[in-house]
Amino acid sequence: MGHVRVDLNISLDGYATTTDQTAEDPIGQDWNRLVAAYLATRTMQERVFGQPGRGTTGIDEKYAAAYFEGIGAEVMGAGMFGLHLHPDDPDWQGWWGPNPPFRVPVFVLTHEKRPSLTMEGGTVFHFVQSSAEETLQLARDAAGDRDVRIGGGIRTVRPFAAAGLIDRLHVAIAPILLGRGENLWADLRGFEGGYSVATEVAESGTIHVTFSR
Repeated sequence: MGHVRVDLNISLDGYATTTDQTAEDPIGQDWNRLVAAYLATRTMQERVFGQPGRGTTGIDEKYAAAYFEGIGAEVMGAGMFGLHLHPDDPDWQGWWGPNPPFRVPVFVLTHEKRPSLTMEGGTVFHFVQSSAEETLQLARDAAGDRDVRIGGGIRTVRPFAAAGLIDRLHVAIAPILLGRGENLWADLRGFEGGYSVATEVAESGTIHVTFSR
């Protein structure tokens, strides 16, 4: 059985979601600032933007490449898939175009019942209405011996963290202050207990902190 992993981008003050979105800019400029160093890496340029051979190759790239290694299934919330902006839209297929970067089964936690959605490259979105534990079991069954990643957002990650279900939590702390949004560490006082902690600073100023069981 593989491990349960989380990889998140957060601000110096612990926020991993932003609040400056508008109808004209549904992602928001704060989000672009939060993930700028990660999206600039060679791995993300290829996976997300279809631009192989471009991008940075330093410490941020090391973590971006590891993001996809060994993953057999993914869990995400309805917000990460974009259902909050496209309620009752049967044609909405997520943010990533016809060939999403996941390339594994993805279990989307939502109150909205939808048929499974098969995309290019091996990504299949399954829409589930179940608890963290039940969803994790579905993902484990799909992943086999490979790892399961809890992909976000924060409201999705926090129940898994609170229940002690995460084996490895990696946060890429961008050197910016957001001051508002969803805070990863809310109600997780003492989370570091039972984990070994490693820290590495990238050329971009991003601080990579990894909690490993």
